[in-house]
Amino acid sequence: MKFVKWFKELSKEDIPIAGGKGANLGELTQAQIPVPPGFVVLSSAYFHFLEANKLRPHIHRILSGYDLQDSDQLNKASAQIEKFLKQADIPEEISREIFLAYHELESEDQLTGRHLAVAVRSSATAEDLPEASFAGQQESYLNISGDANVLLKVKECWMSLFGARSIFYREQQHFDHFKVGIAVPVQKQIQSEVSGVMFTVDPITQDKNKLVIEAGFGLGDYIVQGVVTPDHYEINKSGLEITVKNISRQEVMEIRQKEGVKQVKVDHKLQEKQKLPDKEILELAQIGKRIHHHYFFPQDIEWAFEGGKLYITQARPITTLTAQEAAKHDEKEPKINLEKILTGAPASPGIVTGPVRVVDDIRHLDKVKSGDVMVTDMTTPDFVPAMKKSLGIVTNRGGLTSHAAIVSRELGVTCVVGTTTATKVLKDGMIITVNGNTGEVFKGGVPMTPAQVHPPAKSEPDKNLKTATKVYVNLAEKELAAEIAKRHVDGVGLLRAEFMIAGIGTHPKKLIAEHKEHEFINKLASDLAVFCKAFNPRPIIYRATDFKTNEYRALKGGEKYEPEESNPMLGFRGAYRYVKTPEVFDLELEAIKKVRNQMGYKNLNLMIPFVSTVNEMIEVKKLVAASGLYRSSQFKLFMMCEIPANVILLDDFIDVGIDGVSIGSNDLTMLLLGIDRDNSEVAPNFDERNPAVLWALEKVVKTCAKKGVTCGICGQAPSEYPELVEMLVKWGITSISVNPDAIGRTREIVYQCEQKLFTK
Repeated sequence: MKFVKWFKELSKEDIPIAGGKGANLGELTQAQIPVPPGFVVLSSAYFHFLEANKLRPHIHRILSGYDLQDSDQLNKASAQIEKFLKQADIPEEISREIFLAYHELESEDQLTGRHLAVAVRSSATAEDLPEASFAGQQESYLNISGDANVLLKVKECWMSLFGARSIFYREQQHFDHFKVGIAVPVQKQIQSEVSGVMFTVDPITQDKNKLVIEAGFGLGDYIVQGVVTPDHYEINKSGLEITVKNISRQEVMEIRQKEGVKQVKVDHKLQEKQKLPDKEILELAQIGKRIHHHYFFPQDIEWAFEGGKLYITQARPITTLTAQEAAKHDEKEPKINLEKILTGAPASPGIVTGPVRVVDDIRHLDKVKSGDVMVTDMTTPDFVPAMKKSLGIVTNRGGLTSHAAIVSRELGVTCVVGTTTATKVLKDGMIITVNGNTGEVFKGGVPMTPAQVHPPAKSEPDKNLKTATKVYVNLAEKELAAEIAKRHVDGVGLLRAEFMIAGIGTHPKKLIAEHKEHEFINKLASDLAVFCKAFNPRPIIYRATDFKTNEYRALKGGEKYEPEESNPMLGFRGAYRYVKTPEVFDLELEAIKKVRNQMGYKNLNLMIPFVSTVNEMIEVKKLVAASGLYRSSQFKLFMMCEIPANVILLDDFIDVGIDGVSIGSNDLTMLLLGIDRDNSEVAPNFDERNPAVLWALEKVVKTCAKKGVTCGICGQAPSEYPELVEMLVKWGITSISVNPDAIGRTREIVYQCEQKLFTK
């Protein structure tokens, strides 16, 4: 069959033809996860539909004829395109394959006497990738029976690709409208007695040892839409113990009817009951661990429970995790001595104070101004423009996977959901404090420093203080480059490669095997140039890729080229990888050369991570020189100092010929103390202020000063501990690189410390 494939024929490699949902359902089926059976109408069917009806020119003409940033014009463009799509016929060869697949699925089902009910779901071919979430952008249809109805809903899924929300989202994400396709999984409908979602790490605290489950009666759409506030369960992964159970009252649920779905009341006796029994919670958690282990990446999983059996209906990467460690909410939090007026679920972390704007109707979104706290019943994709302006968001309904929660985390906006009565209790203009870390809302405001506000205060004062010690910034996301470059910052002390490589999405060795090296080089160079242009002529220190094997395996084609390691942190990574597989490192070097020599950005420099031995540094230097990159006043070569051996043998490393080092305090602290900061069992003892770590930091700074090379620090520690900044300046560090929210206060601390030293 040309346009249809069964789940069992697909894998995660098939995103281009089956979309994120379809490919993952195939991958899960092959991994023997309990997935309801089904097939995927491939994206090739959608593209053939466009070509057969000669729709591309019409769509292009409409899209280019309107201002898609204007909501009225956007809606007009969408309506015109959908009209063309609705009038177009599905080619007979596509219809025939869909009918055959549906009838085969129906014949395999044990039910007889009536048509098999299926879920017909959209699966955009760029969907569920780590860098983008298409949640809520395309349509899905539940409880569809009969081949003609299935065909109709497949077409409606195709049409939804040009809904106003979908067009706007692609414009914002810079996706080509004609390169984003849509596949349609058709899957046996489970009549869920209970359903919900599961995160294989805590999406708020990013605790990797915690698994979070949300559960509600009936079909799962009401949880995602925020119509009901689900039960919330937390499970300790290592011991597989239930540590938290928050039971929510549920008055309505969604169930199947003859065609489609309907809302019914939950039996009064069940409204206060726990939705999923403890036995099934632990069984589901075990399945979640299996799925996480299979993908080597945190997963957002949809599940259903019917007839005593658990089913997985979808799994995708969690797209809202940040590269930074989740905020620590202890001594940094302001003390809130205010009257608590609401409690809900903590959906997006941070503490903010601002005036309330109650939005009781989508037509009133223009009420929300920058710096307001938006209060509403629940959000939909149409709320996104107002959400972007909001300082905080509070909703009546919803859980961790409601639209409000997912989008708030993606935008970095503090959010509390599921308060039940926010729109009744809170009034326009009222000043409130929202604690997205705990799910609490307080009456009145509290004074907060920039370090305590999340997202970082855009209005942070810049006193333009002059310091001898350079204050750099750590960056990874190119979307932030232009904005952060406007701040009083001396350059980028740590430009992480990993986000850019993840954006490419394919394992570099797979591209090499397919003779597509240019795709990797061009994409990486293009991303690097964004940072270089924004900060030019200030220096950019690019840390070459430091993916671990489990992270590389998550890239397309990664399983073929990466070993499975029991401890990837101490495995095949960093400089040793460059020496053993120089062909991949050469691609990075070519991208750097393109940015410097062809694009003319001479502010780009290179830093080598995780160098275990002096000989490794020598071999890496040979590779860099062989590529045509030579150390000079305009091109610096740095080494990360993050392994105890780097500290002990630092004189020898410097003698090899490097321009300086940058201390990676995260890995250095872990390796000095033998503590994994991502393991919640021991993480409380992880502290860069430990005497052993301070000894190492002082030795590195003073050794570099003696040898006449630069010494910076780019780990998390300076962003967390002002007292450590003072010590580093006193020892003679030449630069401190911090997170964007810490630029201003770090500059002030450095200035004050330097003044003390100069006046002695």
